[in-house]
Amino acid sequence: MAPFGRFIGGMTMYRLALALLIGLAGVTTASAASVDGIGVHWITEGRGQGPAIVFVHGWTCDHSVWSEQVAALSKDYRVIALDLPGHGMSGAPANRKFSYELYARAIEAVRAEAQAEKILLVGHSMGVSVSQQYAIRYPERVAGLVGVDGSFRLPPNREAAPSQPRPAGQMSREDIIRGMFVTDTPESLQEKILAMMLRTPDDMATAVAQPMRDPSAHSAVVLDVPVMVVLAGNRPETDTDWIRRFVPQVEFHTLAGTGHFLMMEKPAEFDRLLRGFLTDNGY
Repeated sequence: MAPFGRFIGGMTMYRLALALLIGLAGVTTASAASVDGIGVHWITEGRGQGPAIVFVHGWTCDHSVWSEQVAALSKDYRVIALDLPGHGMSGAPANRKFSYELYARAIEAVRAEAQAEKILLVGHSMGVSVSQQYAIRYPERVAGLVGVDGSFRLPPNREAAPSQPRPAGQMSREDIIRGMFVTDTPESLQEKILAMMLRTPDDMATAVAQPMRDPSAHSAVVLDVPVMVVLAGNRPETDTDWIRRFVPQVEFHTLAGTGHFLMMEKPAEFDRLLRGFLTDNGY
């Protein structure tokens, strides 16, 4: 059954039917949680005894970036994918104020709605920082983290060479997105990702990126859970020693020949890494 759905609120019969679907088939379509009165769209498939796997997308993306993983992993695990506030089919705050804290509370609203005792977060790009914020706020709910070509919001490493910021106003959104691909990224996949990300209006795209520009979001809290980081083949060299100061149980992998959307470019290879991580940690 392919995931689909819409926000439906206050319908007892709908919730009863949804529960029946879960009980009979182990597969449900979509529902919505709420944070600060904002509807948060999410889907779930599969059943499993361990923690639910929660997939968190990146900037101006939506839950569909994980479609390959939802289909593959739901055979053995319960998987959840959501649209963060301001993205996809989820709502947005009226004041257009976004933060990692809001995104983390949206995940918690979904977890509570899904009645998942513990979750393993898989975040892509901005979703890595969102997952980190969730783990800081709700450590008792986190079984582990997987970061996919994104960055933890750690204190600046004063010993590292300073990064060179991209000149403001010199690149269009399309240019920025195309810069996430490599020559091996299939043209059809490039167009699919472009269409998804450019569907977000410019003003909303700017608003939902606010947390990435917030220096106060950096945290020195140690994440004492199993963590796997999977990087794209074109990723600049990563200061792994610095990351290990704050994420001691971390392992690193690189998927050669991939760009930023590596889980869509090489889904089979990515899924093998993810399954290996789950198995190694007893899930």
